[in-house]
Amino acid sequence: MKTLVIHAPLDLRLEEVELDDQTPQADEVIIETAIGGVCGSDLHYYNHGGFGPVKLKQPMILGHEVSGYVKATGSNVTDFHPGELVAVSPSRPCYQCQYCLKGQQNHCIDMQFYGSAMPWPHIQGVFREQLTVKAIQCVKAEGLTPAEAATAEPLAVALHATQRAGDLVGKRVLITGCGPIGVLCAITARLSGAAEIVATDIADNALAMGKECGVDQAINVLNNKDALASYSKGKGYFDVMFECSGNEQALRDGIAALRPRSILMQVGLGGDMSLPLMQMTAKEIDLRGSFRFHPEFETAVTLMQNKRVNVKPLVTHTLPLDSFEEAFKIANDRSIAMKTQIQFNA
Repeated sequence: MKTLVIHAPLDLRLEEVELDDQTPQADEVIIETAIGGVCGSDLHYYNHGGFGPVKLKQPMILGHEVSGYVKATGSNVTDFHPGELVAVSPSRPCYQCQYCLKGQQNHCIDMQFYGSAMPWPHIQGVFREQLTVKAIQCVKAEGLTPAEAATAEPLAVALHATQRAGDLVGKRVLITGCGPIGVLCAITARLSGAAEIVATDIADNALAMGKECGVDQAINVLNNKDALASYSKGKGYFDVMFECSGNEQALRDGIAALRPRSILMQVGLGGDMSLPLMQMTAKEIDLRGSFRFHPEFETAVTLMQNKRVNVKPLVTHTLPLDSFEEAFKIANDRSIAMKTQIQFNA
C-alpha cells in the first residue's frame, strides 16, 4: 500500500509498503482510509523536522487526522460493519496507568498517538491507504462526509481547550492565531456562551475564515502592530485568551490585553516562549495548558452530526494522494489555505 513518509525536512516520500496481516485481531477494525487532513504538526515535521525539542530520529509516516470505511472487523467487534464510514481517533492510551485511571487519558504514560516523534521509536501515522486500529478508536460518522469526519480530531482539540478554559458564558474572548485550531476554538467558545470574540492573525485569508465562522472582530496584526493597544487600557479587556499561534509576540500582546484574574489558555505548540511573569503575577492571570484530547473526540463527531458545528468552510483544498507534494505546499501557504486534505480512496 502507499504511505507518506517524512525522512527529513522537505523530504516527504510516497512509499510502497507491504500490507499488514489482513486478519484483524478480536478487538480490531481494518479501515480503508478515505481522507487525511494536513495538521500544523505535520507541517512542522515537513518544514523543520519537528518542533521544539521534538525532532525526527527515524523515517515516520505522517498524519493523525483521518476518516475511512470499515473493511473488516475482529471476532469481538459487533458495533461496526463493512462499508460504514468512521472517524478514527489517533489517541491510543493504555487505560492502565495512573493518569488513564484518573480519566486523564491524554496524559497517558504509554500513549500511542499517531504520527508523533515524541516517543522512541516514533509512532507511525495514518497517511496510508489502509489502517488496522482498535475498535474503541472508531466513531460512526453516519450523515457526515469523509471530509467532515476527518476534522473530528482538530475539533476535539478545540473542545478540550474550551473545556479547560472553564465557564465562558458572557465572557470576552481573545484568540491569537486564526488557523484551523484558532477558528475551531472560536466556534466552540461561541457554542459555550462567549459573548464577544476577537481574533488576531497576520493572514487576511485566515481572518476572513474566522469572520465567516462567527468571530466578531478580526484584526491583522501584521498591518497594525498596535491594534490590541486599545484593549490594554484600564488593566485589560478580555476574560479569556486562547493562544493558538505558538508565537511569542502574539502571546505577549495578548497578555497585555487580558484583565486581572483572567485565563490564558496556551493551545499552540511552537516551542518554548518567554513569559512576562511580573505582568501576569500583578494581574493574577491563570496560565493553563491544553494538550490533545480524548473523550472529546466522540463529542466532536456528535456535534457535527447534530448540525451544532459546521466545519465544511474550513476545508479549502482536497488533493489526491499522488499530489501530496502540492498538498503540503498549499497547506504551507496561509494566504490561500485553511485546511488542506488528502484523498486516499474514493
